[in-house]
Amino acid sequence: MVLSMTGFGEAHVETDGLRVSVEVRAVNHRFLKTAVRVTEGYTAFVPLVEGVLRQRMRRGTVHAQVRIALTQLVHRFRIDERMLECYWRQLEDLRNRWQLAEPVPLATLLSLPGVVVAETQPELSESDCWPVVEKALRQALDEMDRMRAEEGRAMLVSAKSICDQALRIVEQVQARMPAMLEAYRLRLHERLTALLAERQMMLEPGDLLREVALLAERSDIEEEVTRLRSHFDQFVRLLDSEQCTGRRLEFLTQEMHREVNTIGAKVSDLAVAQMVVDLKTCVERLREMVQNIE
Repeated sequence: MVLSMTGFGEAHVETDGLRVSVEVRAVNHRFLKTAVRVTEGYTAFVPLVEGVLRQRMRRGTVHAQVRIALTQLVHRFRIDERMLECYWRQLEDLRNRWQLAEPVPLATLLSLPGVVVAETQPELSESDCWPVVEKALRQALDEMDRMRAEEGRAMLVSAKSICDQALRIVEQVQARMPAMLEAYRLRLHERLTALLAERQMMLEPGDLLREVALLAERSDIEEEVTRLRSHFDQFVRLLDSEQCTGRRLEFLTQEMHREVNTIGAKVSDLAVAQMVVDLKTCVERLREMVQNIE
């Protein structure tokens, strides 16, 4: 199955007291890299998120952003006794100096700033939050995988089309070889006949056949063509397999490029040279495509 390394997914999960939003995005990379950002106060979730990402991805750069918000908080209050006593002493000093009969009421003291302190604490612990975070993370990854699979199917169709085109060019190269050798024989015969005629010498048929045979041996590309066909066949089979990996496909494109270069070096025919250029173009298109396959 072909999976693209490029994708995006998001998910939102809300439970009693907790709201989690997750965004994941992936781009191509030769190896697996993860980058995780979480809401302040939940850094303990970073390695847990990375662990889930590594379970789901084989290579690529994956960015995950996790936002966590508590929707229900427990409010507790406490009295700052030191602040209360400070207020009371100052007010008592004023009462004595002003000779006031009534003491300062406690309710008045409690209403003064800083005497009653509100403490807000989360009702949920980290262990309570993680299952919700994991659920949202996996839903976002599922959405991203759907996008990656859809792009992968498009890449599969395109890659197979390129392989078919390349194999047709290989057939054209093979079909051109006899005509290339015959053209070489005719050119060589004309040149040698003209050259020997100046010296009043005759061209021996055996000499001409020997030269043509030498060229045929030097230009023999049967082995390279066989390997090239095999590489393209393996490439297509791997695309259809469940264990399709970009690294194996990348290795095959390297081997294709090697065989095409060897054919170009062995054959000096102008028509074949153009076919070699077309083959290199096909292989390069496959190589670029493979760089985005997981």
